[in-house]
Amino acid sequence: MTTVTDTATKGISATAGATSGLLADYNLFLKLLTTQMTNQDPLDPMDTSEYTAQLVQYSQVEQSIQQTGKLDDIMSQLLSQQMAQASSYIGREARFDSPVSGLGDAPARWTYYVDGAPSTITATVKDSLGATVATVALDPDAQGTFEWDGTKSDGSKAEPGAYTLSISTVNASGSSLTATINSVGRVDDVVTDGSSIMLGVNGIRFSATGLVALTAGSED
Repeated sequence: MTTVTDTATKGISATAGATSGLLADYNLFLKLLTTQMTNQDPLDPMDTSEYTAQLVQYSQVEQSIQQTGKLDDIMSQLLSQQMAQASSYIGREARFDSPVSGLGDAPARWTYYVDGAPSTITATVKDSLGATVATVALDPDAQGTFEWDGTKSDGSKAEPGAYTLSISTVNASGSSLTATINSVGRVDDVVTDGSSIMLGVNGIRFSATGLVALTAGSED
């Protein structure tokens, strides 16, 4: 599992390593340049323009890495602040703009909205490989939510993981209707992938940018 501490440590180590390596090369270059200048023939001095150009390039790269390190520090601080704010989501029920839901300790859950008056509604659940694992006929008069406990069409139980819901629906005249699907679940933890905040819901991760609603968590 990725955590803020792990990611920040890796970023800081990478920046420190790059800076250390550059400074070592930079110091070696200065040493070689000084040695050559000290031992040059006074009657035939070497052309220092190339060395000066290299020195300027090393200096520019050094400054760039130092600036990158500072930006990494700022990003780490911002992520820490966002993590602290997002920690208030833990225990609350979240709804995401995604048809993917997690099957874990709790059933996979979705909400859906059909644009129109459906005559039939069929829910199809697929696994992470795209294989259909369950097909369920839903009551068109009770549309709105769908909960799947992992029971597959053959009666066996599906493994925990991410599952995708699709809704097929038609009206009385046989015309297809459009359905909007959202994933729903209780937030268990808050982590980061190094650049964004991720919310753990029933065993899978969602980007916080896909969050569309939050409600108070239900009591267990």
